[in-house]
Amino acid sequence: MTDKPPHNSPEDNGNLTPEQYSICRLKGTEPPFTGKYVDCKKAGIYHCVCCGNPLFTSETKYDSGSGWPSFWDVLSGTSILEHVDTSYGMRRVEVTCQSCAAHLGHVFTDGPAPTGLRYCINSASLDLHEAP
Repeated sequence: MTDKPPHNSPEDNGNLTPEQYSICRLKGTEPPFTGKYVDCKKAGIYHCVCCGNPLFTSETKYDSGSGWPSFWDVLSGTSILEHVDTSYGMRRVEVTCQSCAAHLGHVFTDGPAPTGLRYCINSASLDLHEAP
């Protein structure tokens, strides 16, 4: 038996703000057009704020008009996991970090070419590592 807390315990997330904890571990969301990365144009790699797993590149980020940072592709096939989400009477596809299961946002099929996908991600779940 181990004394390590589960990934979603407050002890495991001592470095998260209350907003980050609410979004990443309790599956909350930030209000549209309020996140720090909504209008960000800086080059770099977006990582999971909880564990540092690289998730998205700025090269696939675009302005979807949705109010959340949007990407048309993930950094790699091992960055995220997708789950059916039927909360709030809707059927959506939730996106979580493959490494630590942090809630990131949702993916929709109304994005631009070449993938046709729109990864609609909470800014609070991301940490941009800017390109040098």
